[in-house]
Amino acid sequence: MNEEIFNANNLLAVSLNLLYDGMDVQEDIYDADATRLLIKRGAVLNAEAIERIKSINSGRDTIHVSGDTYRILMANRPPTETISRQEIEEETGYKAATNETFELLTEITHNKAVNQEALNEVSTELSNRLEVTNPSVIMSLINALAPVDEYLQRHCVEVGMLNGLIGRWLGLPKADVDRLVLIGLLHDCGKALIPPQVLNAPRKLTLAEFEVIKMHVVYSYELLTEFPEPVRLAARGHHEKVGGRGYPDMLPPEKISFEARVTAVSDIYDAMVSQRAYKKSRSPFSIMAFLAELGKSDLDAKLVEVFNQNMPIELLDKQVEMSDGTIGTVRTMTPEDIEYPMVEVDGRVLKTGKEWYCTSMYIED
Repeated sequence: MNEEIFNANNLLAVSLNLLYDGMDVQEDIYDADATRLLIKRGAVLNAEAIERIKSINSGRDTIHVSGDTYRILMANRPPTETISRQEIEEETGYKAATNETFELLTEITHNKAVNQEALNEVSTELSNRLEVTNPSVIMSLINALAPVDEYLQRHCVEVGMLNGLIGRWLGLPKADVDRLVLIGLLHDCGKALIPPQVLNAPRKLTLAEFEVIKMHVVYSYELLTEFPEPVRLAARGHHEKVGGRGYPDMLPPEKISFEARVTAVSDIYDAMVSQRAYKKSRSPFSIMAFLAELGKSDLDAKLVEVFNQNMPIELLDKQVEMSDGTIGTVRTMTPEDIEYPMVEVDGRVLKTGKEWYCTSMYIED
């Protein structure tokens, strides 16, 4: 493991919930973007002041502090709360959504048609749940390892959730967020028409098999004849690239719809955080670093920036499995080194790196 690293000259992102009644503020504290002064040094906090701070922090759960304040907050933090997969699935309505999505995909396989009414019902319920659920709870579920054999229905539901979160982070109207959730749910419906031996191959696909897989976006477009054209185009276009090298149409950037661009970010993130028979999952931190690179060539750079600014907030104080098998808790991270957060293990806050790193998020089964 690396040595403990603190730098009092650099601001660190921590959970706003670590502020406590009676805290003697010895250094200035800044907002979620590290640009606006929230609390001046010399203040003494009480419950009313903390609630006021929460109300003016743009609805976000993160603040930025210096190294000495970081140590104080760590010393006074409450025990890390452990939440089980079952509890999260119940709170988010996730289990019901995946079961219903599985039935919808099965129906597509047999009937070569989409049950529009049933899909809209699943989408509406999922979107309504997202509106009242803490994003960190949703991300705990998406980021945790899940059964390989449930991949497609989970992927559809999780991309719907991620699309909805991105829409919320962008401050979009509810109707637009609802549409993004719907698109996420149905973006891969065409995979139900891909031969199972190709779709579920327990290995890396051959070039010929990959050409078969690539047809799923065309099948999705053809299956969604009863849906508005923007929804169909988002399903068809979520593998297009802003550099013009995507499929199926190699569209130039100005021809790729906003909804397709959002879904591309969600689709890649969920695919990489999920384990498959032929590959291990990657940690959210590793994926965010990868997305940042893709933002230079394949993905919408502004959407990647929004994603990478907001996702770390939902990972703070969450448990992670480390490369040496230990379980730690994410305590802070910086945009300049998003792949390697600082993690607490056995009471010590340590800097991760190439030799000791997060492999996955951790929740109890």
